[in-house]
Amino acid sequence: MFDGIVTIVRETGYFGILLLMLAENVFPPIPSELIMPMAGFSAARGDLQIVLVILAGTAGSVLGALFWYGIGRWVGHERLKRWSGRHGRWLTISPEDVDRASDWFGRHGAKAVLIGRIIPAVRTLISVPAGLTRMPLVPFLLFSVLGTTVWTALLAGAGYLLQEQYEVVSRYVNPVSNLIVIGIGVYYLYRVMTFRRAPT
Repeated sequence: MFDGIVTIVRETGYFGILLLMLAENVFPPIPSELIMPMAGFSAARGDLQIVLVILAGTAGSVLGALFWYGIGRWVGHERLKRWSGRHGRWLTISPEDVDRASDWFGRHGAKAVLIGRIIPAVRTLISVPAGLTRMPLVPFLLFSVLGTTVWTALLAGAGYLLQEQYEVVSRYVNPVSNLIVIGIGVYYLYRVMTFRRAPT
């Protein structure tokens, strides 16, 4: 995968960065922790412009966020409540949980999207509840762009400064991402095993 990312960035430039970051959001195993530092390194060598690298990475990432936002809107609050009523154990939520989560996201959605776009592994997931609760598109885009710009700028900037050692970024960020994914998986299994439907 690493060699493929390097080849795409070198041969297709900004458009390749955009496509890779779009794919990273739709298919999370593709790591932004390698894409953006590699692009930053290319900018340090003079092959690309660092500002355009950040803009391309941000654009691709936001397009991926819009994909999951659309999935969330398609599912919707009421459909998710019906699903949770039938398959609550495997979804690990009850219809009441859906209402509570929607209320919480309605109050804190902007901050959740802004901060969530900076956290590895959560970056993709945060778009789904935004769509589920029908968060207005303009604020969703605004806070997604802000959070994503910070993330892509940090990664690209690290690659720019480290230059040939840009791979070091992924060595530090990847373990954090893996721990978050493992934590989410463990929490999901715990919820499945301890799920209790609310009394009717």
